[in-house]
Amino acid sequence: MVLITGASGFLGQHLVRHIAASGRQARALYHTHRPEADIAALPGIEWIQADLLDVYDVEAAMKGVTEIYHCAAIVSFDPAKRNEMLHFNPESTTNIVNQALLQGVRKMVYVSSIAALGRTGENAKAINEDAEWGESRYNSAYGISKYIAEMEVWRGVGEGLDAVIVNPGIILGASNGRDLSSRLMRIAYKEFPFYSKGVTSWVYAGDVVRIITRLMDSDITGERFIVSEGNTSYRDVFTMMASALNKKAPRFYANSLLTGIAWRTSVLAGWVTGKPSLITKETVNNANSICLYDNNKLLSALPGFSYTPVKDAIQVMAKSFLGQNKK
Repeated sequence: MVLITGASGFLGQHLVRHIAASGRQARALYHTHRPEADIAALPGIEWIQADLLDVYDVEAAMKGVTEIYHCAAIVSFDPAKRNEMLHFNPESTTNIVNQALLQGVRKMVYVSSIAALGRTGENAKAINEDAEWGESRYNSAYGISKYIAEMEVWRGVGEGLDAVIVNPGIILGASNGRDLSSRLMRIAYKEFPFYSKGVTSWVYAGDVVRIITRLMDSDITGERFIVSEGNTSYRDVFTMMASALNKKAPRFYANSLLTGIAWRTSVLAGWVTGKPSLITKETVNNANSICLYDNNKLLSALPGFSYTPVKDAIQVMAKSFLGQNKK
């Protein structure tokens, strides 16, 4: 029996569909706040509502489980979500790890993030899996929460749990319209004219699913892997998105002064409207950071694996987005 946490989330939905298509059984966990539209009826999938901060819910959900894909996390760059995220992401992982040890789970794959590797803003060389965490103004609250959660997984490994950690870049793919992938596509659709100097790592959701299932079926344990198709600038990504949507690409460079004004204005607008700000200090820092990541370790561990090009992933996203936003 496979357990998938965060099964109704962006990556979780891709994984659930993959597991169902393979003919395996899975217990898919979702939280009360998820819309019913995200709970898809699929063969072999048992959907269970569970609070991962409740140790009794976690204990019950993990009865008879042999493999765990821990995908659940709060992902936000909204300052109002900071404390909730710093609590939920590590604490939920603690509960999962503890029960995995108590119930003798065969193996666990934890989906972390490149944000948990730490950032300095201007990296002279590519970050790899040996990177040591360091305090930096470029580290987001989300990255800090995932780093602390990783420490819980490593504790479990030290206590005898077979586990693997993956650190994906920004995940792209078809979605339900409410995740980061969709928000990025909507920015391109609205022909946002500005671009930043930032560079980061990107990866197709389908590739993440293929990787974590292969790692689960392998003898690999006690390792972490950066999951990335490559390092691409935000400008190039938004240009590819605009092209796929038949929209204008960003044309004007936004320097640090302009982006600083933008996030302050956006936050102020959020206070007035009561809606979360799409542009925050953290998102601006990310968009202006040049962070390169080395994906060689994963490619060496999984011979024959090849990534889907970012351009192809964006074509999939655009088709999904346009299908959901027909006039």
